[in-house]
Amino acid sequence: MYARPWQKVNDFYLDVVNGRRSLSELFAKEKYAVHYGAEVVEDCGKPGLVSVPAPDRTGRWARVTFRILLSYHGSSFDGWQKQPGLNTVQGLIERSLGKFVDEKKAQLLKEKKLPIEGCALVAGRTDKGVTALEQVSREFHPNFSAKWRHYFYIFPFNDENVDEASQCKKNVLDSDVSGDGQCGEHFGEENSADEIDDHDQTEQRTGNKPLSFEVSHVNQLLQQLEGKLLSFRVFARDTKASRNIGPPTECFVLHARAAEAYLLSTKDGTSTRTMCVELVANRFLRKMVRVLVATAIREAAAGADEDALLKLMDATCRRATAPPAPPDGLCLVDVGYTEFEKKSCLIP
Repeated sequence: MYARPWQKVNDFYLDVVNGRRSLSELFAKEKYAVHYGAEVVEDCGKPGLVSVPAPDRTGRWARVTFRILLSYHGSSFDGWQKQPGLNTVQGLIERSLGKFVDEKKAQLLKEKKLPIEGCALVAGRTDKGVTALEQVSREFHPNFSAKWRHYFYIFPFNDENVDEASQCKKNVLDSDVSGDGQCGEHFGEENSADEIDDHDQTEQRTGNKPLSFEVSHVNQLLQQLEGKLLSFRVFARDTKASRNIGPPTECFVLHARAAEAYLLSTKDGTSTRTMCVELVANRFLRKMVRVLVATAIREAAAGADEDALLKLMDATCRRATAPPAPPDGLCLVDVGYTEFEKKSCLIP
């Protein structure tokens, strides 16, 4: 899956983050409610976006909190979460917020020999390479208060590997999938290696013939997940032991669709055929979206039944699902704090 024109997807996301383009242009239609582009700040003047503490409150209740809408390009950062020595979104935001720390707080931080920084909570931590258009940091807890998250994945095709007779119908899946429809590199229940290592090991295998899949088949597989509260444990990676069983693994999928679209390059004017996957759920587990995309492609290539993804929910080992798809194609589109409306989706 890595040997594809991912740079074109990265360039597109960069333009979207900077407000030069929008996701809706992939389908040549208007987008409802949700806006894309860093320059959109339409509700910044509305009341309730800043919380000012009462004079008699102390400690954690004395904090002043703000809501921030963030858009960032995934390839420019080492993920959201702050880590020593890495360029992360959280680290950059908290350093910037340090300019607004009051003198009392600044003095306390100095006495503890801590950097003068603010504190940023977020609606959804993104991995390295994952783009976000309307990431939310808010006055109430942005994670637990959210009612849904909206993700979008762009999977580019290598059309030069497809013969003319089948190009308009099927798409070549490279050697990440073996001849029996199973992914060559798997994850154990307790040992989930990094996806880059999976790719390196997969590249060493030879003799696997490419398989093809239909976008419509991927769409049929994903649609079966809609409107159901299911345990997505086998689709998660790198989760804590306490989040491997029970309610912490359950997600309610509100929208799951796939469709073909063309990505126009503003650099050379070429058009790249892609498969777009749109997922909306009350929450997502660690790397769940990328594993779900890769597994749906694998099952479609193998000609699996429409309920194949549902059957995988009963698996007891994560070897049953595919390694995560590359992070380059993933984008956190929006986080909602009101009831979800289907009309806000790009793929009907």
